[in-house]
Amino acid sequence: MQYSSAQENQSNSETAQFTVRGSVRESDTYKPISKANIEVNGGAYTVTGTDGEFRIQVKKGDELVIRHKDFQTVYYTIKNDERISVLVEPANQEATSNLRLKRSVQNFNTLIDSAVVYQKSNAETSIQFITEALLQSTSTKENADAYEVLGDIYMHWKQYDLAVSNYRISLQNSNSNGVLLKLAEAYRKNKSYQESIALYKNMNPANLSNWHLILLYEGFGDTYAAIKEYPKAIDNYKKGLAVAQQHVIKPKITDLNSKIAQTYSESGKTAQAQNYFDNALSLASKENKTRSVKEKVTVADFQNANRSYGDEIELRKEALKDIENIEKDSVIDNGSALTSQKQNYKIGSAYFAQKDYNNAIPYLEKSIKEANKKEDLIVQKDATRKLSDVYYDAGDYKMALATYKAYTEVVDELYIKKEQELSQAARFNRNITEKQNRITTLESDNKLSESLFQLTTERNKRQQLIIYSLIGGLLLLLVTAYFMYKYIKQQRLANNLLALKSLRSQMNPHFIFNALNSVNSFIASNDERTANKYLSDFSQLMRSVLENSDEDFIPLKKEIELLELYTKLEHFRFKDKFDYNLTVDDSIAVDDYLIPPMLLQPYIENAVWHGLRYKMDKGHLSIDIKKKSNTEITITIADNGIGRERSKALKTEHQKKQNSKGMGNIKKRVAILNAMYKDKVEVQVCDFQEGEDAGTKVVVTLRKD
Repeated sequence: MQYSSAQENQSNSETAQFTVRGSVRESDTYKPISKANIEVNGGAYTVTGTDGEFRIQVKKGDELVIRHKDFQTVYYTIKNDERISVLVEPANQEATSNLRLKRSVQNFNTLIDSAVVYQKSNAETSIQFITEALLQSTSTKENADAYEVLGDIYMHWKQYDLAVSNYRISLQNSNSNGVLLKLAEAYRKNKSYQESIALYKNMNPANLSNWHLILLYEGFGDTYAAIKEYPKAIDNYKKGLAVAQQHVIKPKITDLNSKIAQTYSESGKTAQAQNYFDNALSLASKENKTRSVKEKVTVADFQNANRSYGDEIELRKEALKDIENIEKDSVIDNGSALTSQKQNYKIGSAYFAQKDYNNAIPYLEKSIKEANKKEDLIVQKDATRKLSDVYYDAGDYKMALATYKAYTEVVDELYIKKEQELSQAARFNRNITEKQNRITTLESDNKLSESLFQLTTERNKRQQLIIYSLIGGLLLLLVTAYFMYKYIKQQRLANNLLALKSLRSQMNPHFIFNALNSVNSFIASNDERTANKYLSDFSQLMRSVLENSDEDFIPLKKEIELLELYTKLEHFRFKDKFDYNLTVDDSIAVDDYLIPPMLLQPYIENAVWHGLRYKMDKGHLSIDIKKKSNTEITITIADNGIGRERSKALKTEHQKKQNSKGMGNIKKRVAILNAMYKDKVEVQVCDFQEGEDAGTKVVVTLRKD
């Protein structure tokens, strides 16, 4: 009696549950043995199918027991998520060997196992192994296994639409409750919620194992929670919890207690949420370190949402100690919530919420240091900005400004990194699409080969088979065209997003430079109070601009607040040059409209710097927001300055280029946004009045979605 395993995939979590695949076959003929009893001591149970294959939920260190009336009982200790192949000597020794079958099955299984090994580290290599496995496949069952693993790969890399397609192909080859549950989850993550619910409803609980029954109720709960139907979500989670408790499936008991708590919290039922979180914390502490610290972080987030900052801080400090122990044996990815830099940042934020600056500052500084060391620019950015806010709130304006400058440097570095990630994502999508096209071609080729075989053996169906082959070819062309269209669309979207980000980042440095000069002049004249007030307003404006820098659209209310603050700063510097007013029609629901951030600021800047500033007498700037129709409003920026023609005559060549570039950027932003969001914004510029001081009027028309 022998057993063998394929390539090993090391796991950081020693006691995490996973699915192990295996087969039971005769050692000499390699024929599958069906109805062999597969059991984990004190845990899950299943039997082998007609193909000798089985799957069972295990964790590292479990003892697997394999029983059958025709061979001695086999005992095997689980090491990792390897494939297990059990070869037994049958009671009947007269069977002849079939080396070709044995070699074929072993080659296919090795390729599938290799795909699983590379699944989380290298998607392209993993998909290549699946392609080779499909070329080795000799049955619909093997096809089903290959497409299931391919679906798993796409799920891990968040290509949920492709995961759906491949799980469906797997089910077409061989029906499986496990794959049906994976397909329902893929539909949910692809935001096809009704398809997910329909699939769960069509599954018969009586045909499911205990583990799959728990996954069914948990999946139902996840989908209902995603569409905010919280009572239905909680009801299904509780059904799953009852099954888990009945059969003592401990990891799921912990998970479902936690999910029930989170759902109660999201629905506003804090007391019920606290009870289930207490259960989840207690249960998680009896599992592995990673599960325990994950639950502590989840409960800490709950405490934060309820402003229980003291309880939150204590939990996060406990989590930090656990994370330090975990990091001694393994590396925690920056994308995980369980990083020390994130927990230090959240502890510092909680202290800041309590106005405890002395404790907030060292935790935020430690978060910045760790984030810098681990190249986690997102946490470094957030922690640096929060530290600047702490210093400002504490009255240390010098440190606040210095930290804010450091924050802007991190933002610039993060922007460069995001540009690189966009490029890498486009290349990844292109490579994935090419490999999926090849697999789709293989599937079509297999169907075509079957059609040709039937054509030679059933000549009376020749015409029908030719038609099927032509249809298959047409479908292949359509599928190829679809993937090409999808790739081009994704590339265009990526280019538009990158262009928008670049244009948004080009706020006129001329205003920032002059504003800082104004602060310097106030300080030089010992007018510290005025300098502090101006710097405070300027910092608030810069913070708001950076907060909105990643958005294509923001609420009109926010844009109005930015305009008021910006115009106030400009008027502060040029009080003797102009007065201004900003009026909003009372009939306009400003929360119902969205506008590109900082779209209007350059027009106000032009009015002040190129029109009103050169006027001999005191001028006026008006900003009027009026209702045009039920779905449209107009924003009019008008000044009685010297006008565009006279302003142009006064400019140097450098100033003309700068102004042209600034206006050009606005036109490009509006054009890209209108292409993406169907003509949402319209801008018209003309003279405000006749005469020497013609002034300028800009009318921006904004439409609802």
